[in-house]
Amino acid sequence: MMFENILLAADGSSHSIRAADKAIALTKKNAESYLTIVYAVDVSVAKEDVLLHWGGIGIDEQRKKKLQVIEEKAKAAGVNYDLKIIRGEPGAAIVNFAKQHKTDLVVIGSRGLNKLQEMVLGSVSQKVARRVQCPVLIVK
Repeated sequence: MMFENILLAADGSSHSIRAADKAIALTKKNAESYLTIVYAVDVSVAKEDVLLHWGGIGIDEQRKKKLQVIEEKAKAAGVNYDLKIIRGEPGAAIVNFAKQHKTDLVVIGSRGLNKLQEMVLGSVSQKVARRVQCPVLIVK
């Protein structure tokens, strides 16, 4: 099965970098495939970022910097890709984005940057896998 519209949920963690390798490899297999790299910023984190960085100047650049390694890998592989920063509770935001953009496959790391939230609320990857309407590849 070839996937044309692949969504990579990434946060810059080592797990998301490994997930990026798989997503890029899958995207590269089909010239028609397109990779969307999505970084979901939790609303509570976004508010804290604004308070810490005096009104939000440079925040998006800092977020994009977390994904720089992944973006460099996509460029080096020559795949068609786009980078999106979305806001909201990460699990729900990723599911909504996937639905709105008719995603064929979601690729996500098994763990992210926030270990405490993962233990208390359940991991983002589990939430996405349960709620999204397309296949999900969870990378360890």
